[in-house]
Order: sequence, then C-alpha cells, then structure tokens
Amino acid sequence: MNHFISATDVTSIQQLVDNALQYKLNPFLDAQLGKGKRIGLLFLNPSLRTRLSTQVAAANLGMEAIVFNVDKEGWALEFQEGAVMNGTTVEHIKDAAPVLGQYFDILAIRTFPALKNRADDYSEMFIKQFIRFAGVPVVSLESATLHPLQSLTDIITIQESIKQIGAMHKPKVVLTWAPHIKPLPQCVANSFAQWVNAWGNANFVITHPKGYELAEQFTNGATIIHEQEEALKNADFVYVKNWSSYEQYGEILPANTNWMLTNEKLAFTNQAKIMHCLPVRRNIELSDEILDGPNSLVTQQAGNRVWAAQAVLAAILNTLNQSNEPTDHC
Repeated sequence: MNHFISATDVTSIQQLVDNALQYKLNPFLDAQLGKGKRIGLLFLNPSLRTRLSTQVAAANLGMEAIVFNVDKEGWALEFQEGAVMNGTTVEHIKDAAPVLGQYFDILAIRTFPALKNRADDYSEMFIKQFIRFAGVPVVSLESATLHPLQSLTDIITIQESIKQIGAMHKPKVVLTWAPHIKPLPQCVANSFAQWVNAWGNANFVITHPKGYELAEQFTNGATIIHEQEEALKNADFVYVKNWSSYEQYGEILPANTNWMLTNEKLAFTNQAKIMHCLPVRRNIELSDEILDGPNSLVTQQAGNRVWAAQAVLAAILNTLNQSNEPTDHC
C-alpha cells in the first residue's frame, strides 16, 4: 500500500480487517516493523480518537509519532496553484510538504471541508497536494469527503460482532441520518457507504430525509429508503450519523427531529447493534437509552480505531521495507 486515502487504495479489505483483528489479539506482533521509522501526524482540525489511536498504533509497531497541530502551531498554508500570497497564508504547500517528507517516513493528515464550495471540497485539493509534493506515503486522518480509518474500523467492528453473536447470514447494515444542531460534513457517511459497498459482505441500506442524498459515487450499490422505520426493519447493525445537504451544499434543511434513534425504533430491528463514530450529541443524534443500552457498540467501535490504524500503518511499512530491500545485479 502506497497511500491510504480511500477504499480504492486497498487491495483486499477483508485481509486488512483480518490483520487488524490479529493485532487486537496481539498488539506487539510486529513491534519491530517500524523500528527507525517516523510518522508525522498533522492536524488542521481537532481530533481525539483519530489522533490518540494512531499514536498508539504507531508505538505498537515500533514507530516514533510526532504530532503537529498545523492550525494552531504552524504557518497558515496556501494550497492554490499560482497564488499571489498577499493575504493571510504564509507558506505554500509546495515549500512545506517536501520538507516534511524529509523529516518523516509517513505523513498522516487531518482536514475538514469548508462546506462553502462543493467543487472545492470534493476536489480533495489539500490532501492531494500533500501527496503530490511530500514524496512519502500519505494517510488520511479524515479529508474533505472521506474518513477511511473510521470506515475500516466500522467494518472491523461489524465483522467482530458477527462472530460474537454467531450470525450465519449476510447482515443487514443500515446507515441512518440523524438530527444535529449544526451542519456537518458528509465525510463519515460517504466513507462508510464506500467501504461497505466495496467490502460486499452486507445487505446495505441508507435512510435519510429527502434532500439529504449523498454523492452517488459513494452510494452506488446501496438501497436508498426515505422512511426510517421501513429501512430499520430486520436490521442487524444500525450506523447513526448526521450530515448536511450535498445538493444544497452544507445546509441544514427543515428540521427532522423525529429521526433520532430510540428504543421504540430499535424494536423494528433484529435487535440491531448500534454504531456511531463519536463524538455524539446525546439526546439529539442518539438517545441516552440507546447509547447506554446493551445494543450499543460505540465504545467497542472507538477502541477498534487502534487496530484499524495499526493494520494500515503495517501495510505501508511493509511496502516501504520491500522497496528498500537490496536487489541482486549481474
């Protein structure tokens, strides 16, 4: 694996999931794999689970992890080609990224969309510019449109739970929109849809109010249902997430507060396990009774962030180590 930006960077999702679960059983299985290697974790936006889980994963592999909060501690970066830098930006990515590539063996970047211009956000300019100029593998810690480490974690958690409950059938997985007090990106929802579709081991349904359709490039393969209770019928897993409008980009449409998941709605499911990426607005997105109840997987899901990151970093380290192996010449 050369970079980790989306599901398309992965040769076998199932193999990556299996590797992650192996690391969960034995965290120090490859404790020497990253010896002498350094990863830079660059944050243009806040983080809790993504930051800490990736640090732990790197340490388990013997890597040194250095965190840099670019938005608070660094120069304001310019990403536009041909920019006349007479404004607030101080350093161009063309100058910053090659230097970072000399400091680190792997760069991991977290940035969010501005939710003002869809074309700009969906171009993924920020992370693509790091890939273009850094000269080292780049891992997305969340980008303008996707959150691949979270989505890999979600697949890991679903597979782990299928084994725990001894399910023999292909599970029905439902991604349901939830209310929120402010507009949120489509990143997690886009990414979850992309990964579940690419994984191919679930009957996948997406449910949301009309007007909250996601980009078809990520949802192709899923069944879309606008009636939440109908979508929840016989669900085995329900993933709860808010996102703002894609068509009316970044907007919150007229309130749909009745979409919060409760135990009453859980009764429509097959005693479904409930997932959320966290942080969660309690009693807005998800009720206390669900989050604190026996069907909630959110803590287990968050814990699995370490093993997802570890599997990805190990795959990249293996690629790096293979490229550095001496070759025989005649």
